[in-house]
Amino acid sequence: MLGVAVAFKDYNVFRGIWESEWIGLEAFREIFQMDAFLYALRNTFLLNLLDLVIGFPIPIILALLLNELRVKWFKRSAQTLLYLPHFISWVVIGGMAVQLFATNSGSVNVFLNSIGIESIPFLSEKTHWVLTYVGTGIWRDAGWGTILYLAALTGINKELYEAAEVDGATRLRKMWHITLPGIKPTIVILLIINVGHMASIGFERPFLMGNPGVSDVAEVISTYVYTVGIQSARYTVATAIGLFQAVIGLIFLLTADFISRKVNDQGIW
Repeated sequence: MLGVAVAFKDYNVFRGIWESEWIGLEAFREIFQMDAFLYALRNTFLLNLLDLVIGFPIPIILALLLNELRVKWFKRSAQTLLYLPHFISWVVIGGMAVQLFATNSGSVNVFLNSIGIESIPFLSEKTHWVLTYVGTGIWRDAGWGTILYLAALTGINKELYEAAEVDGATRLRKMWHITLPGIKPTIVILLIINVGHMASIGFERPFLMGNPGVSDVAEVISTYVYTVGIQSARYTVATAIGLFQAVIGLIFLLTADFISRKVNDQGIW
């Protein structure tokens, strides 16, 4: 928390935090006059929104499908295969993405060319880059979310399924009226947490997958802070951006929790 003071000072490395000149909110005024920061903020919200809209339902769907499997060895194998990518670092995934999706030398495009299909600019065209970015995130993290929902499913009373079966309920009806309501608290909590992260984004994925050709959509807050704070040594501005990001994230989190309590009477607290 001591470092927060840097956002309100004209920080000088040699003078330290307390000896640096106090400038108040000047750094915050400056960042909102930077077009590059506003673009990075827009891209952060856009990529996080796509991750949420496309990526959030997938673990739920996978958990529901796996829960219906009756062949135990196949179910365990599927869980393992889904969960394994979560242990791969973004550095490795970034390298894999380049090897697979590079326009001229990527394995996918080499195969497409061999069967007479033109190369797809996965990493060099903005729309394709965004879809590739979101897709890699889903591939890596869907298994983790699936495990969480499968754990929540174990808490559902099995007698409910037996009673529904006696009443002649189909699998789809049991899923809709028993399974989904049973994991609803977990869904709500994870949704609120994801909404709370709308203003923040990891550094590795956009940094490793981005390139100058798609910088208009790949430049996000974390990479912009790296450019401003590390490469340009503007520590005051970088700290102000980080503090703004934290405050916005808290506002999103509290707002999502408030709405959830009003609509579903469920929330984090």
